[in-house]
Amino acid sequence: MEDTPTTTIGVPDVDDVLSERVRTGLAEVESGLAEAVAVDDGLLDSTSRHLLDAGGKRFRPLMVLLAAQLGNAAAPGVVPSALVVELTHLATLYHDDVMDEADVRRGVASANAEWGNTVAILTGDYLFARASELVADLGPEAVRLQSSTFARLVRGQIRETIGPGDEDPVEHYLDVLADKTGSLISTSARFGAWLAGAEQDQVEIVTRFGEAIGIAFQLADDVIDVASDGSQSGKTPGTDLREGVPTLPSLYARRSLAPADARLRELLAGPVADADVEETLALLREHPALDESRREVRRWADLAREELLGLPNSPARQALLEICDSVVTRTS
Repeated sequence: MEDTPTTTIGVPDVDDVLSERVRTGLAEVESGLAEAVAVDDGLLDSTSRHLLDAGGKRFRPLMVLLAAQLGNAAAPGVVPSALVVELTHLATLYHDDVMDEADVRRGVASANAEWGNTVAILTGDYLFARASELVADLGPEAVRLQSSTFARLVRGQIRETIGPGDEDPVEHYLDVLADKTGSLISTSARFGAWLAGAEQDQVEIVTRFGEAIGIAFQLADDVIDVASDGSQSGKTPGTDLREGVPTLPSLYARRSLAPADARLRELLAGPVADADVEETLALLREHPALDESRREVRRWADLAREELLGLPNSPARQALLEICDSVVTRTS
């Protein structure tokens, strides 16, 4: 497994000027992130830099910068809002790893494995606080947007924790993803377009696009966790299985009543033991649930694509359309 995860989602190569602006913006984001987490405290400096230094897709800042191409991409609030969404995302990863008792994140030991749950939780809180400081400079509307997004993130985590109850497990899972992943990616696109001064109808379009592509993005990670060798996700294949975290392929497989799937259903009844992970992965890779999951990724990507058709034809729209293609091809 690579030390730093790779991804097929990068800066869309549809227009030289747009690509250069976005790459420059991402470089500013990376520098800003390092500055935002730096603190004159040895332990906190190490813990807050831990996942930042491990790399990452930076998908949310990319969404901010691409959506900003619909207006004045050089507007002063664009890069700071990209910092806000990425710091918020990083903070959720520290908390998620504690909730899931994860040992590895982005190819390195998770913060909770390295320093314990208490330090990991407090580090996540610190990153949330830094994001709040930055968003305060963007004005009350930005604070309101960040606050409502944070509420959805927490709601999604609570719903994941308590489980589906009497709900259909797949529908419950998709609702959780909308809150836990779709909401922040939707906010990323909204921040970019809004702060760049795009027309209000375009801001609303990319907001809806962001939610749909965010769900597709997470579902693609679900497929990758089963189908890949780990280089795309930065996680050992089957990590979610070991942790008993529901994913779309496992939920689809558990629906099967076929006698031939009895062993797979037994394995997926709870966290999969280390000794059984390879068998479980092999069974899932041959099961129709994996292709069914890929189709669901395409469905959400297509929904995102349909939203974009309401934008005027431009390099910005074309770049966002290419993101839809990239999300799907990650699963093939």
